[in-house]
Amino acid sequence: MAIYYFRDYTFGLFIWLPAVLGALSTMIYGFQNVVERKILRNISYVTLGVFSLGLLTFAMEGIICILMAAPVGLLFVYIGHWIGYAIIKSKMSGNTPTAMIILSLSVPALMSFEHSVKVEADLRIVTTSIEINAPIETVWKNVIHFSPLDKPKEIIFNAGIAYPISAQIDGNGVGAVRHCNFSTGSFNEPITIWDEPNLLKFSVNNQPEPLKEMSFYDIHPNHLHGYWVSQKGQFKLTALANGHTLLEGTTWYLNKIKPGIYWTIWSDYIVHKIHERVLEHIKDQAEKQ
Repeated sequence: MAIYYFRDYTFGLFIWLPAVLGALSTMIYGFQNVVERKILRNISYVTLGVFSLGLLTFAMEGIICILMAAPVGLLFVYIGHWIGYAIIKSKMSGNTPTAMIILSLSVPALMSFEHSVKVEADLRIVTTSIEINAPIETVWKNVIHFSPLDKPKEIIFNAGIAYPISAQIDGNGVGAVRHCNFSTGSFNEPITIWDEPNLLKFSVNNQPEPLKEMSFYDIHPNHLHGYWVSQKGQFKLTALANGHTLLEGTTWYLNKIKPGIYWTIWSDYIVHKIHERVLEHIKDQAEKQ
């Protein structure tokens, strides 16, 4: 329902569904049976594992996204296990089958509620900076056009997260179009501010998929389209007293996947790593010149 019908990647999918999986597996295995709590807990984890394997087998998700979701999934499966254990050990244990039905129905109910009540995503701002041993004019030339980058060494990029390969600008000044080429495609970025050699600012007209899923199949889940949205970016250059240049890269983006308190940890980290890859390359090229 969440992935194919509602296309919502929110609390119902990442928090309540794992909690219900943990509760139901505990209640099914422990109802009217004398079982150690440790065994019931492990059954809950196995249930989540089977569920994740199903996502891979039926081409719903890829390995990288399941691994990213694993910490929050494991936490709420454990919380769900405690809920289920409390029910079967309470004075109301005779009503366990009824509780199981209610819990099962609560999952699509919450997903339906979330789908009907849309919450706007917060605009995130990520800035990364680097000091370059080169004059500001030289750094500027390497900002507006830089040669192809080396293959990435970072684990996240080799695992499938999209990474920058090269960039070039068609034209000069406001109205020129910057093409930032990634491993999954190109960003189309019209220039909105051209303040040579101090500031280059651009909007984003279209963007490629944010990652290439690791899967048995060639899959393109819905969350790769419109859930991580880059809105604009800029390079800010500041001439320092020692003759060096401070180069700052900033990205404004939306992350629509919830809970934001967890998923923005990942997205901010990935944006920083993308910035670092570009800024380090510009630094290397400018200092060689």
